[in-house]
Amino acid sequence: MESMLENRSNSDLISICVQDPRLLKEDLWHTHVDYEICLHTNSMCFRKKSSCVRRRYSEFVWLRHCLEQNALIIELPKLPSWNPFFSSKNPEQVAQRMKGFEEFLQSIFQNPLLLSDSRLHLFLQSDLSITRIERCASGKTRYTVAEAIQQCNSSFIGSLEDKVASCDSDCESSSSSTGYHSVDTPERGTPVPFSES
Repeated sequence: MESMLENRSNSDLISICVQDPRLLKEDLWHTHVDYEICLHTNSMCFRKKSSCVRRRYSEFVWLRHCLEQNALIIELPKLPSWNPFFSSKNPEQVAQRMKGFEEFLQSIFQNPLLLSDSRLHLFLQSDLSITRIERCASGKTRYTVAEAIQQCNSSFIGSLEDKVASCDSDCESSSSSTGYHSVDTPERGTPVPFSES
């Protein structure tokens, strides 16, 4: 029986790719880059076998912080270091950051304890904001983690939130309780051409 379990876990494949950097203009003075995270897997740990979502650097920082709180005895991999001189117009810096994100996620996939965190699954397989991920993972939404993942990129979650907004006075806040700012995907900013020169 034990060898069957070992063979099964050895055949699990989790492929992650961080790609397609997109420069978003928040307002006249502020821009940020978000990245597409594509996941392909046959692992039973994941509800969807294939998914793509967009995340930005501050959301990766939030994820690492969450995992660190949940698994105190595990040394987590590092994220690409924050660089005050990071330039979205520098293709080497952007490529290095994407590679760092991939390595961070691949390291997380090696640890079953970290793989059991529902916030990780929502981060990778739903288009929920960080605030909504926190609320969903703690059971404070009308939809479950499984529903949020299954309905990624649809209006299902938004319509559920709209229905309960009048009953749930603290439905959304502009920042999560951990102090990280969060915005919903449609409001993230206006895409601007991403120049590689």
